[in-house]
Amino acid sequence: MLSFELFAKEDDARAGKLITLHGLIETPSFVIVGTQAAVKAVSVKDLRKIGIQMIIANAYHLHLQPGENLIEKAGGLHRFMGWEGPLMTDSGGFQIFSLGAAREHGVGKIASIFPEQRDRGGHFNSKKRKPLVRVDEDGVDFISYLDGSLHRFTPRRVVELQLKLGADIILPLDECTSPLHDYQYTKAALKRTQRWALQALEEFHRRPNKSQALMGIVQGGAYQDLREQCAQFISDQGFDGYAIGGSLGRSKMDMYHVLEWTNPILPQDKPRHLLGIGEIEDIFEVVQRGIDLIDCVLPTRMANTGTLFVKGAKHFRIHIYNMQFKDDLRPVEQGCICYTCRHYSRAYLRHLFMAKEPLATHLATIHNLYFIESLMKQIRVAIKEKGFKQLKEEWLSSS
Repeated sequence: MLSFELFAKEDDARAGKLITLHGLIETPSFVIVGTQAAVKAVSVKDLRKIGIQMIIANAYHLHLQPGENLIEKAGGLHRFMGWEGPLMTDSGGFQIFSLGAAREHGVGKIASIFPEQRDRGGHFNSKKRKPLVRVDEDGVDFISYLDGSLHRFTPRRVVELQLKLGADIILPLDECTSPLHDYQYTKAALKRTQRWALQALEEFHRRPNKSQALMGIVQGGAYQDLREQCAQFISDQGFDGYAIGGSLGRSKMDMYHVLEWTNPILPQDKPRHLLGIGEIEDIFEVVQRGIDLIDCVLPTRMANTGTLFVKGAKHFRIHIYNMQFKDDLRPVEQGCICYTCRHYSRAYLRHLFMAKEPLATHLATIHNLYFIESLMKQIRVAIKEKGFKQLKEEWLSSS
């Protein structure tokens, strides 16, 4: 069960609502990452208070631990993790990629997903390791990072696994290529992913449970003809929605081009999800280009390191460990009404991090998630009122 309705647009930016068996999601929306059936450092009660609409978990990780059979026996992922709202599960294609081409090419998620993007120290990422995955025409073999055991994923097996988990929206197995793969390899991987998509769709329709939805994934690297061909192919198959994944190029500008090539081809009446992008500037850019759903580990990963979102700060963030916050009795962000900002100061939060108190990450995560959810609400209102461009200019000029 999945329905999608658009009720406002400003150029290509869209506002709508996505209805699942477990509730409604107002779009554009930031889908919070709960990789292993939990959002790090916060409870589902916290998430409900913040106003989080949807969580995405990872089938790869849940297969390895605790196993899909146990979760199915528990009544499905919603009941297992105590979350009553909408849920997505990713197939784990990116995680398998991380064991393979990402290790070999020295690229990864967030800071180094774009090879031309330097890290915070101004250096290019160059760490390369031996791949732990083997891809063939029928699926992938990979080694568990937990115990070294060998596992195999096929398109049909991954659909079966996710149906047992019971998420509202599931994603098929795909081959996530590296920005450093050449055209010929990217094309071959794309054709393989398309064949896998047909097998996944066939397996999905073979099952009697119609409360779940299957999104198709658009691949093709940063090559315009491959992205356009894949977008058309996946659109023609009648998926319930569309995810844009894989290599988004060597730079953020490449990513914007990928969206500009892809989104005009995808059906207007179905949701579009961009996988793994979470910087504040990028949220505005991808929403402007027609994306409805975004997911990324950035808000929780930043919180774990004492980095907090603040409007107007450089890169929209402060690092609470810095000495300048030692005696700062202001809230993390002036005017923020999250639990953390209403009750605690920057000085107290810094003290907690310096003392290695677990409460530190909990409070930082609450603020970061509230910040993101508040931003998405502002974006939705702005699109409805034809003020999205103005909102974007106001935010991006403040940092």
